[in-house]
Amino acid sequence: MAIVNYEALDTTNDITTTRTLLHESIPLTGTIISGTYGTFPNEGNIKNYTHGQFQSVYDYPFLSSSANHIFDLTLGYDEGSPLSGSTSVTQEAKKINMYNQFSQVLLGYTGSTNAVRKFELDLALDGSGEMKESLFINFSRLITKDQIKKGTVSIVLGTGSFAAPFALKKTLTDASASSTGGTLNTLGGDYGLLYDTSNTVRGLVFYQSGIAILSTSSFDGVTDFLSTSAGTSSIAQSFVSSSITASCDALRHRIQNISFNNTTEINSTIYFCRVPHNKYNHSSNPTYLSSSTIRVKSVNTDTPVAYITTVGLYSSNNELLAVAKLSEPLRKDPTNELTLRVRLDY
Repeated sequence: MAIVNYEALDTTNDITTTRTLLHESIPLTGTIISGTYGTFPNEGNIKNYTHGQFQSVYDYPFLSSSANHIFDLTLGYDEGSPLSGSTSVTQEAKKINMYNQFSQVLLGYTGSTNAVRKFELDLALDGSGEMKESLFINFSRLITKDQIKKGTVSIVLGTGSFAAPFALKKTLTDASASSTGGTLNTLGGDYGLLYDTSNTVRGLVFYQSGIAILSTSSFDGVTDFLSTSAGTSSIAQSFVSSSITASCDALRHRIQNISFNNTTEINSTIYFCRVPHNKYNHSSNPTYLSSSTIRVKSVNTDTPVAYITTVGLYSSNNELLAVAKLSEPLRKDPTNELTLRVRLDY
């Protein structure tokens, strides 16, 4: 019968923890968002819903099992917006509800009246610079992982005519944000500001939540933000007279590129398994012995030798919890000691 020996780990000296952040570049091109899998606005990778409150974008026709969800698009405005209460408003209740839902989740409530906070084009949340009309890009957890890396976001928007949207462009970045500043912590995590090339704030990005919020001011001066058989409309007009789905189509039509780095947090526990010189010099493998004679010894006076191939981590109840395999066997005899470093990632 094999003899099993255990070596106790010193929780002070033999165990430590570490945290590692891995980053991956995520490029989302406008050709995937609009035009690759069909004719705009009826592409096969765009999923609309009967409730009409948001639109989902996939990297492949969404009916395929190979399709991956990239992000959702929607829009909304605060009930205090000048657009609220306009005559003949399409889906007004849903647009107000979408704005309130995002603000509740990301900013929460404020004041003695427990009112929902408004999005602001600053890092103060003091009631000034309120962004009452917003476009929302909610990235899937599949591509953001644990969070978006600060200072890596870039969104290129077309501000030309509807027929040639990228004849004029506006690039939004969060270049002022970093791991050491340029952000504000809220209920939905840290958020930073999106600036255009003239250093004007045009939106926000919530890093842990994976949500970008664009101000309608990004499309100021664009008279045909949306174009249909019924005619053209500015972004303010589309917020009032068009459905959420139609306005999301118009936004997709004007996104040329989105890029950022995601972040995956890996927490590790490292175990230093120490093998003293006077232990583990014999194998517990039955083939190590032949008629009570150690195979690797020619004569009885030879130094015993073993080769370590596997490390097992056990609980205090002798339950095997984890197994680590060495890339190659390590020679062990009474003349040497070994320290094996075992890392568990989770």
